[in-house]
Amino acid sequence: ENREAMLNSKSNSLTEALEEANAIFDGVCRAREAALDAQFLVLASNLGKEKASELHSEMSAFDSTAYAEDLLTFMGINRTEETDDSEDGPGGFLPEDAWKRVGEEALKYIKRAPVFHYMLGSFKSEPPVPKQRIERQKKASRGKAEQAMPAQLKRMEESHQEATEKEVERILRILQTHFENDPNTPISFFDFVIDPNSFARTVENMFHVSFLIRDGLARIKLDEDELPVIEPTKPRGAGKEDGRAGERNQVIIRLDQREWK
Repeated sequence: ENREAMLNSKSNSLTEALEEANAIFDGVCRAREAALDAQFLVLASNLGKEKASELHSEMSAFDSTAYAEDLLTFMGINRTEETDDSEDGPGGFLPEDAWKRVGEEALKYIKRAPVFHYMLGSFKSEPPVPKQRIERQKKASRGKAEQAMPAQLKRMEESHQEATEKEVERILRILQTHFENDPNTPISFFDFVIDPNSFARTVENMFHVSFLIRDGLARIKLDEDELPVIEPTKPRGAGKEDGRAGERNQVIIRLDQREWK
């Protein structure tokens, strides 16, 4: 019944009605009374919403042109004379410190720095995507490595090893035969290993003879002319201890094709 009076911005009748209803609500004990209180709350909410919207509409009246004029006046615009500012300055009819003056005035009302906003949306740093760790296989034991060797390579390795052993045994038999036929004549090391028709074969012979020296089946010494001679060691038996007790030295021989020729 008093709707128009309650919507008046200068009237406090709506607030008084809410306070009265709040006091009456303490005595509510029946369902009908609670329903009437809820109905009153709906009516009061609608009236409050209309009253607030009217106040909002009055406050939202904003004249951008008038605001711009007031702002230019505050900044000290001079519409009669154009200011001579540098190329980087504001130029036009505003003084050089126009915007500085606005900023100093704004500091009086803004107590904290404004929140920074990105022009293209918020930039939220996300944690980097964890790289997927590649589990490296642990080095297998020697036995497993040998089992994992392809059968073809294993056969090739075995055949190469067998060929080397057979060649070393063949050279030992040749050396022993020469020594048995003429035990008093020393055998020249270079005459024994050099193949006059093949440099590669010569290197292979020196390689195979090195196994005989390593295993103590043959030895190299210098003759009267300081040239190396080779001879087989004594057969295993009485001279076995002497062969082990003898001093062994490792020697590296350099041989290129020019010296071979």
